[in-house]
Amino acid sequence: MADLNPLSLWRRFLTLPNDSRTKTLVVAFLVSAVCAVMVTAATVVLRPIQAQNRAAEQQARLEALVAAVPAISDLVARAGGAALSTVVVDLDAGAAAGGVTPETLQAALADPANWTALSPAEDVAGLGSRPDYAQIYLLRDGETVSLAILPIAGTGYNGRIQALLALGGDMRMVAGIAVTEQSETPGLGARIEEQAWQQGFAGKQLFDDAGAIRFSVARGPARTEHEVDGITGATRTSNAMTQMVRFWMGPKGYGPLIAAIRRGEF
Repeated sequence: MADLNPLSLWRRFLTLPNDSRTKTLVVAFLVSAVCAVMVTAATVVLRPIQAQNRAAEQQARLEALVAAVPAISDLVARAGGAALSTVVVDLDAGAAAGGVTPETLQAALADPANWTALSPAEDVAGLGSRPDYAQIYLLRDGETVSLAILPIAGTGYNGRIQALLALGGDMRMVAGIAVTEQSETPGLGARIEEQAWQQGFAGKQLFDDAGAIRFSVARGPARTEHEVDGITGATRTSNAMTQMVRFWMGPKGYGPLIAAIRRGEF
């Protein structure tokens, strides 16, 4: 009767010649299995650290954006930093999300049911689908919102672009912008991450008197209060920035939230 003792089987396996096909295949399988376990374990262990690093980077960019907005850093300092709050909003409702917090946001967005598919006509930013919830940052002066910092995203020439767009309390004027992620062409589209270009956003009006969005990145120097300077040789990136801002300021983006803030309901 065959000896099926695992230790005996292992010893017989080790006695096989090194050029044995069976031994080679088994060793290769075992090495692959061990490597897979190690990679999986490393992923599980490092995931919280990576999340913390991303959160720290986002916070650093947020603080830099607030500091760059005229008079806002002084307002934050006078409030002791307590006035700058983090809120998860339901984009369709334009209100604080019920049951979703900054701590549970990522879990909520892992559910495909919490995403909205966009039609080609709606999807001017090239997103494909839009999350139903977003984490925003608000600065209040008493009960009034004096600054809203809104994450926005879109598709550029080479890939995804993400940014933080700051709006003044009237929700019509840009207070500042910080591009937080981009993979555009170095020396051309990648200039959207340069502070000198981003400073051109401050003070620009998003909407006309009738409430229609007019913001755009110009084809050359800005000529109106709704435009920022274009980037020479980066037309597609400039267009992507225009469409990204227009989408998120519109009805499928932060439009309902902006309307609620203007009405004093948020």
